[in-house]
Amino acid sequence: MPSFEQLREMLDPATSVLLTVECQQGVVGTESALPELAEEARASGALVNVARLVAAAHLAGVQVLHAVAERRPDGRGANRNARLFRAAERLPVQQLSGTTAVRIAAPIEVAEEDFVVRRLHGLSPLAGTGVDPLLRNLGCRTLLVTGVSANVAIPNAVFDAVNLGYTAVVPADAIAGVPADYTPALVRHTLALVATVTTTQDVLGAWKRLRRTG
Repeated sequence: MPSFEQLREMLDPATSVLLTVECQQGVVGTESALPELAEEARASGALVNVARLVAAAHLAGVQVLHAVAERRPDGRGANRNARLFRAAERLPVQQLSGTTAVRIAAPIEVAEEDFVVRRLHGLSPLAGTGVDPLLRNLGCRTLLVTGVSANVAIPNAVFDAVNLGYTAVVPADAIAGVPADYTPALVRHTLALVATVTTTQDVLGAWKRLRRTG
């Protein structure tokens, strides 16, 4: 864990962006295509922690970017080159463009100044989505990665961020995957090697101090 001063420096609102990954109704909502994942996101407190971080980011002047995974009703442009994609095509809830499934899930609130970036392909919220140039144009140096799933999209986002030259910060209690014991193992044995691992409370504390002194 970084010291408070180190974390506060990394989380400078002028150079940091909060990324929420697939925190959409059809993934973590009450009518999820993946009910086990949705239940874990809620039971673990991860979804509430994402909402707390988003609210604090809005107050601290930190840019928020919501990454949404969706598909066209005709499936054009979507991947079919992995088992995961083929299984998703058969799920009872589809992440179709324009439907409630691809709206950001409660209790996360989307502000007018937030970006919502939607992708029709792949596994990553960064690669091939236009997020990288957005981050660079915003002056981002630190990317906070939150959301789901710890199984696929979260490590993908962290690796891509590091490969692109950003400092990745992961509040470990604001991500979720299945089974429940997989997420802490991923954090300890993989993400901690390439990202700064912290907690929601420590991030909130850093931003609160910045609001008082800014």
